[in-house]
Parts: sequence; structure tokens; C-alpha cells
Amino acid sequence: MAVPKKKTSKGKRNQRHAHWKAKATVAARKAMSLGKAVLSGRAQGFVYPIDESAEESES
Repeated sequence: MAVPKKKTSKGKRNQRHAHWKAKATVAARKAMSLGKAVLSGRAQGFVYPIDESAEESES
């Protein structure tokens, strides 16, 4: 099994953790933006199923 040769510094560890958290923030923003676009009807290039029976009952 692979074992690190030297102890990782706190700065390097914190840098990796901050990058990991930043990626999550970016993903959350993209998801929120896509959700807003779908709800407002402005979504382009995003395919999602539409329940046909629900549309017929509304008409």
C-alpha cells in the first residue's frame, strides 16, 4: 500500500480543503441557476420529462 514519505503541511491541507469547498459552492450555484431557468421556462438545452396526463387535466 502506498504511504506518504513526509507529513503534509497544514497549509497544503487547508488549501485542498478550501478547493474542495469551492467546487461544492460552484456546483450549488449552477444547480440553483438551472432550477430557476427551468421554473421560469427559460431553460435552453436542458431536456426534462413533462407529465402529459397533468397537462391534459389542466386544459
